[in-house]
Amino acid sequence: MNTVFLLLGSNLGNRQNFLQEAIKLISLQIAPVIKTSSIYETQSWGKTDAPDYLNQVVVLETDIPALELLQKILSIELVLGRKREEKWGSRTIDIDILFYGAEIINAEELQVPHPELHKRRFTLEPLAEIAPDLVHPVINKTILLIKNELKDSLIVKKL
Repeated sequence: MNTVFLLLGSNLGNRQNFLQEAIKLISLQIAPVIKTSSIYETQSWGKTDAPDYLNQVVVLETDIPALELLQKILSIELVLGRKREEKWGSRTIDIDILFYGAEIINAEELQVPHPELHKRRFTLEPLAEIAPDLVHPVINKTILLIKNELKDSLIVKKL
């Protein structure tokens, strides 16, 4: 079994509902969610004129291979109305694979650990809440240490 950390994000419609629906579908179609962070409200990253996001990290354990997991996640995003029209565009739901066990995956369609997570407060705040001692397998530092060294000044607040 692999411990998988996913980041959920929504900045369109009933954001909280989209997070709840994503968790429900992940639990039904992939594996039960065993841990969730608090929900954080976050300024939009990369496209600053977009509405604020709600972000949450969830943890599950699965033996589904990583690329198959990605396909299941993409189909859940579609069911919840995700449209990929522009980079960093607003979305009803976004689900990113942050970690897949301690694996390092560099496939064209999937990079794990998520290649930007160590630069993003909106990812590190909820991740550090539930897994502060998790060691990033590439950077070889704990999530809490990475968060504390972060330069990202985006406003991220717990709801």
